[in-house]
Amino acid sequence: MSKGLRNKAARRDQEQDNRITKDAPHHLENSSWEELKAKFSNKWWRLNNLYYVIDEDGQRVLFKPNAAQIYLYDNIWYQNVILKARQLGFTTFIDIYFLDECIFNSDVEAGIIAHNREDAGKIFRRKILYPYNNLPDWLREARPPKTLSKSELELSNNSILSVGTSMRSGTVQLLHISEFGKICSKFPEKAREIVTGAMEAIHTERGNALLFIESTAEGRSGYFYDYCKDARDRLALGQPLTPLDLKFHFFPWYEKPDNILDTAVPITSIMAKYFEEIEAKLGITLLDQQKWWYVKKHNKLGDDMKREHPSDPDEAFEQSIKGAYFSNQFVKIRQEKRICRVPYQSGALVDTWWDLGMNDVMAIWFTQDIGREVHMVDYYENSGEQFEFYARMMEDMRAKYGFAWGRHNAPHDINVRELGGTGADRWESALKVGIRFNRIPRIKYKIDSINAARRFLPICWFDEERCSEGIVRLENYRKKWNKHLQSYRDIPLHDINSNGADAFQTLAMGHNFQIAQGAAVVVRKTNSRGWT
Repeated sequence: MSKGLRNKAARRDQEQDNRITKDAPHHLENSSWEELKAKFSNKWWRLNNLYYVIDEDGQRVLFKPNAAQIYLYDNIWYQNVILKARQLGFTTFIDIYFLDECIFNSDVEAGIIAHNREDAGKIFRRKILYPYNNLPDWLREARPPKTLSKSELELSNNSILSVGTSMRSGTVQLLHISEFGKICSKFPEKAREIVTGAMEAIHTERGNALLFIESTAEGRSGYFYDYCKDARDRLALGQPLTPLDLKFHFFPWYEKPDNILDTAVPITSIMAKYFEEIEAKLGITLLDQQKWWYVKKHNKLGDDMKREHPSDPDEAFEQSIKGAYFSNQFVKIRQEKRICRVPYQSGALVDTWWDLGMNDVMAIWFTQDIGREVHMVDYYENSGEQFEFYARMMEDMRAKYGFAWGRHNAPHDINVRELGGTGADRWESALKVGIRFNRIPRIKYKIDSINAARRFLPICWFDEERCSEGIVRLENYRKKWNKHLQSYRDIPLHDINSNGADAFQTLAMGHNFQIAQGAAVVVRKTNSRGWT
């Protein structure tokens, strides 16, 4: 970094540090602890009268909970998972809530986990230090800092509030995990560490602890998606919550009073249809001013609109995560409603397309060619099983749906990998139980098979129920994140989604349709006995 850039960064940091000092007297400065002692017992009064924050316009304002924050306060549970839209202030509310708990209670330990160091620093400066330093002088003198660092505030009553990117040691009574969806998407190992470390350090079953997990949606996989799905399912079934269960919270864009625009803007037929669909689905009536606001926002955000300002939870998670290889293709697939009921059709052969994981997931796509369409009629994955297991499973499927097998297709390396340490390669192991594989030739560059899959997706129809897991795999197959450069590398992230996506690339590279330019359409075949 040049000297000029270093000086500029230093000035910016100094300006930020100056903002955490007290800008102006508190409106309760002329009061005293004794005068307000009775009111201090009311947490809602404290949250509405004590804390100054910096608003969206950079102005010092007295914190007053908005509609979304009031909803959360009225519906807090021991464990909370919050699927949020942008600019609703959930992070601010939760962190002010924690700061208040630490000031007015002794021996409280509160932790806040951000998805990167930059955000951790901003949260600590703006959500913790600024509100604390702008309290009435007499209140800060009653609760002076015992220790203060760049990431931790310890008060004289032995209460501690710390902010970081992880938190494994110790036990906390209050834990806030911010933007957990982003953590799960970009840093899956870090997400696992948070789940096994920080979340195990909070004991809500004792009745004196609170957990908040909040984020925008980042694809339909990972801990955050699973937590939201489980909590929503429990809510839909009307199951009673225990202190160890997550309660689901969601606040849509149209319930925020500020999301209106008084100037009329043209509404396209596509937007008009969208508004009609969500009004019918959700049983609401949108104001013209709300529609105008949404249209202008959509013009800027495009495909990210449903993630940043969702109308309902399903819509939020339908949006593909950033860095996903097939995001544009699945936007079109959903627009064209090609995820629907796709039944097995009698008289059409069923082909299978495999990815053979070594000590990993075995993934299989089942397809039927109907005209110039490829119907994705089923998806299956498992691990730790031999080919005998898959042969039995496939025979059960054939008997259930009454079809005949077509071709069974596997990657080129089926004949070089060993299965289960038996000494036999997978080609031989499959033949012994009646599965005759066609080998799809090797590709030189991985991006070629990814591009083949991109070109192949427009002719595919997916069964929404039997292929649901496979759809998740494809939508969440993504590039690897470079945390040092803060950008995506053009190589795939190897995670739980990889094998299902690789099996689909076997299809794209080996199918007989002349769809994907550069795909392998001439498949080498080996004569041997087996299913036909």
